[in-house]
Amino acid sequence: MKKNLSLLFIFLLTSTLVFSQKKGKKYNIRTIAFYNVENLFDTINDVTKNDEASPMMELKSNKSKVYWDKIDKLGSTIAQIGTEKAKTSPAIIGVSEVENLSVLEDLVKSKHLAKKNYGIIHYDSPDKRGIDVALLYQKRYFKPIHHEAFNPNIYRDGYKVYTRDQLLVSGYLDDELIHVIVNHWPSRSGGEAKSRPLREKAAYQNTKIIEQIREKDPNAKILTMGDFNDDPINSSFKKVLKTKSRKKNVGEKDIYNPYEDLHRRGFNTLAYRDNLNLFDMILISSPLLDKGEKDFSSYKMFKAMIFNKRFLSGKKGKYKGYPFRSFADGGYTGGYSDHYPVYMYLIKEKK
Repeated sequence: MKKNLSLLFIFLLTSTLVFSQKKGKKYNIRTIAFYNVENLFDTINDVTKNDEASPMMELKSNKSKVYWDKIDKLGSTIAQIGTEKAKTSPAIIGVSEVENLSVLEDLVKSKHLAKKNYGIIHYDSPDKRGIDVALLYQKRYFKPIHHEAFNPNIYRDGYKVYTRDQLLVSGYLDDELIHVIVNHWPSRSGGEAKSRPLREKAAYQNTKIIEQIREKDPNAKILTMGDFNDDPINSSFKKVLKTKSRKKNVGEKDIYNPYEDLHRRGFNTLAYRDNLNLFDMILISSPLLDKGEKDFSSYKMFKAMIFNKRFLSGKKGKYKGYPFRSFADGGYTGGYSDHYPVYMYLIKEKK
């Protein structure tokens, strides 16, 4: 069923674009993506962080071989996202679970991505395990003009929770100003209910960043993406960010979440203990939404999807059918990540 729905999305996208092209219209098509790359750590112990607890550092042997194999697999995956229509890898891709700038440099220099000339925006976050978020962008399509990291300042029982920063990057996608927020919200460690207030506070920080953007750019084109550790129907989205799932209900200052409908249809981006979740998403502000008027004179979202190709899923064992993870049971599996990437097409009619 999931496979058929994925094929239907591609068919509808293809049909619409082909029809438009027959009428003489040509489009710029840019892919925006997000990928939790599952513990992309190097093999060097950083005494300032708890990186020795990472799956990479816990390996007993072949750390270097495993590291470069993981870099190769991630590079190959990223290189394929969105190529069906954009004919190239993502113009912009947010990533999470990276240890430092060095691993990102190795990733963009991999044989699959080197010719794409990706730039990197990264800050070291206060996360105790040393995992960060970052933004990669093809320099020929995106020109950043401002970036900063926001600490969500989350406290529990009077103690600060050292979690990931929220990364804001503003810049020009071709000639249009857009704003991208990259997130990796607190995990569900200790249970969903106990940890829920932490993600609600992270969501509140997102609303403050969005307010700051709109103070300078009232009709801002905003994309907030990440591994949110919540499903689209959870309170962090519905009560704090107040996301909308239906285009007709999206007001001028609202945030639209196209992944709520995919969640309702049974799609997922990860699985844990036989629970399927859709934690990875890209949300957009109203100016990026086509509400049926088919006005693509500026960039609008065309489709939001999950990059769940068959090679990214486990073929056997207890993780069969789940995202083909890199690490399990204290060893390296030869997989990619325990999350599927997500992506969307932004399209604009060529003048």
